[in-house]
Amino acid sequence: MAQLTVLVTGAAGRMGRQLVQTLAGEPDLRLVAAVDVTGVGLDAGRLAGGEPCGVAITDDLAAALASRPQVMADFTAPAVVMGNLQAALAARVPCVVGTTGWDQERLECVDRLARQAGVGVLIAPNFALGAVLMMEFAARAARYFPAAEIVELHHPGKQDAPSGTALKTAQMMLEAPGCQLQPHGLVDNEATGLRQGAVRIHSVRLPGLVAHQEVILGGLGETLTIRHDSLHHQSFMPGVLLALRKVGELRGLVYGLEQIL
Repeated sequence: MAQLTVLVTGAAGRMGRQLVQTLAGEPDLRLVAAVDVTGVGLDAGRLAGGEPCGVAITDDLAAALASRPQVMADFTAPAVVMGNLQAALAARVPCVVGTTGWDQERLECVDRLARQAGVGVLIAPNFALGAVLMMEFAARAARYFPAAEIVELHHPGKQDAPSGTALKTAQMMLEAPGCQLQPHGLVDNEATGLRQGAVRIHSVRLPGLVAHQEVILGGLGETLTIRHDSLHHQSFMPGVLLALRKVGELRGLVYGLEQIL
């Protein structure tokens, strides 16, 4: 069986370790390089809590790209992800990105670089299949309710707020055909959350959480709550594996896992 070779950046982080461990059980995928600024020199498989995989973590992305991976998975931080993508795309390596904190200008830059390289980049604010369905259900419900708010809850280590998932959910709801949502409630301020159009977003960061979101819609005499909970980082792996296997077929930037389902 032909194997797709994978480079993981952010290999010592929560998502990176989980992905390294998951790749070990996939016969058609093979880890060939692992990059992080911590854990340098350690075996990526052992660091992830599994068996040694023979791939040592390095902090040299150029050296990792020299191993000629067929796809790069980036789970790093907003401050470094752009540089990682620039290096990978210069080497014509397709990329799957779970790092969040994107704005429109940076997304357009990634699309331009990917098209120049003739490869694909898939950026997803959430790789959990249930979260993607939650966003789609919320977009459908926006056609029938006049008001909605989003509460997103994550672990304290998450470096952006509101989450990319919450922003994407609000965007999908507001762009849904026949959307009925209108501004409502209190005047916006720091205590009532960030308004994304007519949808107010509240961010919670607490120990014990992984990734959770609920969309609360209100109408005449009723409310509808749509909630998704990721209780372990394993919940993201089916979506990541799907993206790794599909990104080679893409050209330019694709934003959102729902685009390839």
